[in-house]
Amino acid sequence: MLLENVGEALDPALEPILLMQLVKAGSGFVLKVGDKPVQYNPTFRFFMTSTLPNPHYPPETSVKVTILNFAITQAGLEE
Repeated sequence: MLLENVGEALDPALEPILLMQLVKAGSGFVLKVGDKPVQYNPTFRFFMTSTLPNPHYPPETSVKVTILNFAITQAGLEE
């Protein structure tokens, strides 16, 4: 799943997904998104992109995600 144009503040509804709050249900797992349980697939991947040039996320957000900066230039890679 791809969520595009994310700002510096994330919707609280994303918390269960970011924290991987899985609940055992029968032979599988579910994620509670809002009030709805959603069947979890172990191959599920969640990506968020931002068009902000230099976003600053609070520490409580940074520990939940892996942040990659793809705005690196060739000169920056050589250094």
